Amino acid sequence: MTQKAHRLVVIGTSAGGIEALRQLVRAMPADFPAPLCIVLHVAPDSPGIVPDILTRAGRMPAVHPTDRQRLEGGTIYVAPPDHHLLVEPGRLRVTKGPRENRFRPAIDPLFRSAAQVYGPAAIGVILTGNLDDGTAGLWTLKQMGGVAVVQDVQDAMFSSMPAHAAKHVDIDYSVPLSQMASLLDQLVNRAPGTTERVVPQATRVEIDIAKGANPRDAGFEEMAMPSRFACPECHGVLLEVKEGGRIRFRCHTGHAYSPASLLADIDQGIRTAMGVSLRALEEGIILLDQLTTHVQDTHTDHDLTSLLSASGRAREQSQVLRQLIDDWQPLPAAELP
Repeated sequence: MTQKAHRLVVIGTSAGGIEALRQLVRAMPADFPAPLCIVLHVAPDSPGIVPDILTRAGRMPAVHPTDRQRLEGGTIYVAPPDHHLLVEPGRLRVTKGPRENRFRPAIDPLFRSAAQVYGPAAIGVILTGNLDDGTAGLWTLKQMGGVAVVQDVQDAMFSSMPAHAAKHVDIDYSVPLSQMASLLDQLVNRAPGTTERVVPQATRVEIDIAKGANPRDAGFEEMAMPSRFACPECHGVLLEVKEGGRIRFRCHTGHAYSPASLLADIDQGIRTAMGVSLRALEEGIILLDQLTTHVQDTHTDHDLTSLLSASGRAREQSQVLRQLIDDWQPLPAAELP
């Protein structure tokens, strides 16, 4: 095996990612020597057709790998729906570890594992997408001597993911999609750096969690401190981790959040709570109206005025809540530091 076959490219994308990946793989050479691993945010019940789309679009075969499948050059490996994709020496892991940044598959676990196994031979790429999944993983990859690449923000259909990465990671290259395939071909055909770096214990722990290890058994609690926030998914206490000038959160169950993804979930929780409150108010109005009709029809000895007054108050409250829902502005997750 030649030296260049020891390179690895990992790509993360979200909103706008299908079209971006099609454009990228269409330009990739058929003799591309390195494996290419992709995480695209998809719904858990997605039909899993992304490999077929990419195979038809380009000249490299694309597959959903199975757990412990051998890693081979010239092949595109796409994370299956509802599974993380991780790298181990010579093979891939496909796991059901806890969601990170609201997603499984998530980008950060793939990038961390690439950094752990490949170090300076890893090339990480962030393409179009919302919020900031991938920033923490790309930061780790860069710390381990790898090459950090982002899609040019002006070129991205959704600029938040590459913009966050460019803001918090020492990026090596920022290029439009039209130049990305050529850049990657050049990079994988260069010998990687020889910088020796020790994989931080924190990185090892978070990779183990993505593989399904219990965060407490893995030692995560020793690396973090309790925060004042609850996990939106399981409602356990979130622990706070400081890394590279940024903060992140992970609960005892293992769910992980960047500040942007946590704020997005909090915003969704507020919207859900307002919707539930409105439904309850409307049910109360329906019941009050039904009781009012019952009293009128049966001449029941009951104060009709109190029912009408309660119904009127509930209608006023419903209108206020409807207006609040209509006027609600999303919490600015994309603008966080």
